[in-house]
Amino acid sequence: MTAVGPRPPSIEDILSLSDEFGLNLGEDEVPAYQAVMAGAFRAYQALDSLTEPRPAVAWPRTPGRRPAPDENPYNAWYWRTDIKGNPDGPLAGEQVGIKDSIAVAGVPMANGSRTLDGFVPDIDATVVARLLDAGATIAGKTTASDLCGVAGGHDHPFGTVSNPHDPLRSPGGSSCGSGAAIAAGDIRMALGGDQGGSIRIPAAWCGTVGMKATFGLVPYTGCMGMETSLDHVGPMSDTVVNCARLLSAIAGPDPLDPRAAGLPPNCVGDYMAAVDQDLKGLTIGVLKEGFGHSEWPTLGFGASERVVDDRVRETVAALGSAGATVVDVSVPEHIDAAHVLVALLEEGVCANMLRGNAGGHGWQGFYDTRLMDTFARGWRQQAADLPPPIKTILLVGEYMHRHYHGHYYAKAQNLRPAMRAAYDAALSRCDALVMPTLPFRAPLMPAPDAPIPERMIIALNMIGNVCQANVTGQPAISVPCAMADGLPIGVQFMGRHFEEVTLLRLAAAVERAGDWRAR
Repeated sequence: MTAVGPRPPSIEDILSLSDEFGLNLGEDEVPAYQAVMAGAFRAYQALDSLTEPRPAVAWPRTPGRRPAPDENPYNAWYWRTDIKGNPDGPLAGEQVGIKDSIAVAGVPMANGSRTLDGFVPDIDATVVARLLDAGATIAGKTTASDLCGVAGGHDHPFGTVSNPHDPLRSPGGSSCGSGAAIAAGDIRMALGGDQGGSIRIPAAWCGTVGMKATFGLVPYTGCMGMETSLDHVGPMSDTVVNCARLLSAIAGPDPLDPRAAGLPPNCVGDYMAAVDQDLKGLTIGVLKEGFGHSEWPTLGFGASERVVDDRVRETVAALGSAGATVVDVSVPEHIDAAHVLVALLEEGVCANMLRGNAGGHGWQGFYDTRLMDTFARGWRQQAADLPPPIKTILLVGEYMHRHYHGHYYAKAQNLRPAMRAAYDAALSRCDALVMPTLPFRAPLMPAPDAPIPERMIIALNMIGNVCQANVTGQPAISVPCAMADGLPIGVQFMGRHFEEVTLLRLAAAVERAGDWRAR
């Protein structure tokens, strides 16, 4: 390979940087700095001549195709494929959808955005490689919200994603395509991503199962990052047993992901066995702050619907009748944790995904330089086409960076241990906390020409119960428990770190309590 390297800075470049940072370099000083800097750029040139190691791709595949409108009525699919894995694996023949923020080698990846137009990964994300090794067939890439910045089904450059229960209503997001594809019966399993509830939101509104596992339990390698301390990827499915099957295939350490490299011994549980266990000996804590939400003016979160609270409480009563002990629990920090999440997202996504070009910074793991190069050009050239939530993140995050120099992001990070401790204290009295996944049912989607405030309200106004587990890193699962006027209602269980087994036991018990569609 011919050594190229970055272009060394000109005298004009150095003077411009000097002015920006107030270095007050005189024109007569600049040549000296330019000469000293030349050594660094010779190192960069040498670096450019070295071969970059990349994860190997094991299973053969063809690139697939864009689905025709008549075979994609809910716009749940961005791309369709038929990539077959190990014929002898535990998921042999099982069709699995992959959220389009997750790399599948040789298959286009857009992350719901035109800023990645034409990008085709040359690696499989670790979770994709594990699914293929387990025998799964990759059925395609499910539609993601534009750069995963919207928790509804609107503001998609490739078309609105609809809720199969009512196409006029939101499917939830940002893993909207995964939720809709499962609800429509296209597949039984899919992967989603979750930085503030983006697995559990579409699970609740589409009537599917969705789990955000303990931070780091499921490797994020090969997934497009938003904020490295919040990023999760995980299973979505039609049933709890299929959630357990997916989690069994993808969980465990990954040396390429520092979040998953140093997991504690025995952190991976026997998830399949959990589904068949009864509730004897389990105590469920009914989280006071998870019910009866009024509107949260500071964050624009929506108020609770009475029917949602009532159906979840009925589900909890059924679990009590099935053998669990039910107690009331309070975590006053529930609202403060949401404020922490907002600061982490606004400044972290701006720094890591936008200014950092989806690569993150300062951690030892795999960086997808091809993705970073493509996205760095794409979003800057098409910034005007970014959806309003991403534009807002850029504006807020950059403003806070320039005027407050990371102070509030750092404070939010410093507050996370106290938030974890608050939930840990509650979980010392019980095995899991229970609450509605979302405080209200799927709303009608805004019209394409609706004012920006109206489009923004539905972008994040439902996350009042789901964002806390992203802050604390604790596992949480959403499982459908009832229907009201044809729309699903989800119940969420939040547990101790690496105790996904307990959450699966509880979710399976909800399924056994009867047909949620009839309740």
